[in-house]
Amino acid sequence: MRLYHASTVVVEKPDVEHSRDKLDFGKGFYLTTIREQAVRYAERFTRRGKPAYINEYELDEEITDFSIKYFPFYDEDWLDYVVICRKGNLETNLYDAVSGGIANDNVFNTVDLYFAGVITKEEALGQLKYETPNHQLCILNCEMLERHLHFIKAERL
Repeated sequence: MRLYHASTVVVEKPDVEHSRDKLDFGKGFYLTTIREQAVRYAERFTRRGKPAYINEYELDEEITDFSIKYFPFYDEDWLDYVVICRKGNLETNLYDAVSGGIANDNVFNTVDLYFAGVITKEEALGQLKYETPNHQLCILNCEMLERHLHFIKAERL
């Protein structure tokens, strides 16, 4: 599977340690199958006068030795997991990788209103059902990164 990662640097050897805490799926290395999504994210760097790279990888198709959680929709399971991760309440990584929708601006606003207690879970889920999920894959396990994710190239924007 072809994956992309936007960064201010070339990332030939990704790791988990350089990730920020309290992200959608926890502290890990984030990628997407949607190149245009990575380009849009990288453009945030160029608008701030920083270099921007699209790093391209190949993920092995058969990964049977690691646990991967899939969230195909913005649903209650996805929302609960994102809330736990963003609050930093995930004691340990339950999975080696998590795949699902990214909290883009519209989705983030809904999740933020839910975090703040302004809207209920049911209202948040009602708003999220109209959003088409983008895609993100967060690899949380360094060994999985080393064994199954292969750097191909980096392109400077």
